[in-house]
Amino acid sequence: MTDSSDHFPITLGVEEELFLVDPQSGDLLVDPDMGIFETCAATCGPHKVVREFFRCQIETNTRVCHSVAEVRTALQETRRIVVDAAARHGASVMASSTHPFAAWQAQMVTPSERYQRFLASFQDAVRHFVINGMHVHAGFGDPNTRIVVMTALRRYLPLLHGLSSSSPFSSGRETGFKSYRLSLLSALPRTGMPNPFYSRADYDHLMAEYRRMGFVRDGSELWWDIRPSQFFPTIELRICDACTRMEDGVGLVALYACLIRWLLRQARMGTLPAEPPTELIEEERWITQRHGVSPLFHHRSCDEDRMGRPHTLEELREHLAEDARALDCEAELHHALTLARDGTCADRQLDLYRHRRQEGDDHQKALHHVVDLLLTHTKEHDAQGTTLGKNLNQTA
Repeated sequence: MTDSSDHFPITLGVEEELFLVDPQSGDLLVDPDMGIFETCAATCGPHKVVREFFRCQIETNTRVCHSVAEVRTALQETRRIVVDAAARHGASVMASSTHPFAAWQAQMVTPSERYQRFLASFQDAVRHFVINGMHVHAGFGDPNTRIVVMTALRRYLPLLHGLSSSSPFSSGRETGFKSYRLSLLSALPRTGMPNPFYSRADYDHLMAEYRRMGFVRDGSELWWDIRPSQFFPTIELRICDACTRMEDGVGLVALYACLIRWLLRQARMGTLPAEPPTELIEEERWITQRHGVSPLFHHRSCDEDRMGRPHTLEELREHLAEDARALDCEAELHHALTLARDGTCADRQLDLYRHRRQEGDDHQKALHHVVDLLLTHTKEHDAQGTTLGKNLNQTA
């Protein structure tokens, strides 16, 4: 990291939600061996591995990182911990936001007071909730600065979301969406795009009202696309699907960090653009959920002033060039932005499924091929990062 980044120091951490899968059937493990979690607890070192809402899920939390390069190393370590522990106890690991054919009706809720309370409150809304995401924490500035930058980031959330899409199938159906996860998530209250906040006091006032009316216990029960963390001095990006290929996740972390640094520079100069209406951001969010990223950069000649965002991905790359150099993540940023051209995990799943159907597979067999692809790509990591480094160098 170069000295110029010291003016805008950013810490990073990543939470990955993952599925535990039966390696023989390819289906979710309804009640996996608890030895997986015990082994992870004994080997996770500075990271954390925790249980999620359903027993078929497992979540990793990286240590605090001070560069994108450190994030890559941390994700290699956390994936290796879980993959190795799962293999020791007869399971495989899948990084995707939905399972192509698993039945939500078969899944068992993790026995904890918090999850049992959610089940009692939300009923079928959470019974259908067999989804994973990738959450990225970024620590920077003071509380007011974090809120201002969080608000300015909203216009970029559809882009970050579309580049991460990995949930085109659900319960054995081709859903017609690149990210069906958000459709399932929207059944819960307090989800989606937050309204703009212009100070920490704005946010604290809303939280006080939520608590006064008994809607939430704390800020961890606000499941917005982006939010201030309840437990850390960070802004937590929550809109992204789980990234099957670790290199895609690292690229999105780089894009998020570069956007934050760029917006911090704009805030310091007093040149942050006016906020677009939340309704327009939500419309673009739905478009990327349905179709992916490409529609964001077509036929927008009359919309630039309204959205305050570059017209093309190449223009965005130019806007962020200084920040990528300062954060030493130029190759990773390039990789993230080329996902729009080369295809996301959702595109790879759909391409394989349709190819297998053309080759004569029936629907179920084609979905099993998709599961095999997801399991294989989840394990594409190594101790020194040589595979990832090679791939990034090839795209740069």
